[in-house]
Amino acid sequence: MNKRNHGFTLIELMITVAIVAIIAAIAYPSYQEQVRQTRRANAQADLLELSSYMERYYTERFTYVDAALPFNTSPKLGNSSFYNLSFPDPPDANSYTIQAEPIGAQSNDRCDTMTINEVGQRNAAEADCW
Repeated sequence: MNKRNHGFTLIELMITVAIVAIIAAIAYPSYQEQVRQTRRANAQADLLELSSYMERYYTERFTYVDAALPFNTSPKLGNSSFYNLSFPDPPDANSYTIQAEPIGAQSNDRCDTMTINEVGQRNAAEADCW
């Protein structure tokens, strides 16, 4: 009787592991960039929301002086924060700038700190970040 062995050889297993490692080496950085872009988009939406808040504040008081942000992290809810939202300088009577500074897992984002001001001008380290 001829007995056949069923299963994988060590070479076949090593080839499979190598293919999975190559795919993971390509896919994981792409996934990480997508996660950073999602967090960045959330921070941009929060900056726009805060800008709208500041305009409502100005409409009621005719000044930006003494304005305080209703929230100072992005995302607003949850256990993890990826951006600190603040005024780099206190608002004056006619102008303000709000910044989103990356923290934690987002700190190595290529866009770095993003800002928006009273006229809607948006700035970041890279031109394509907004």
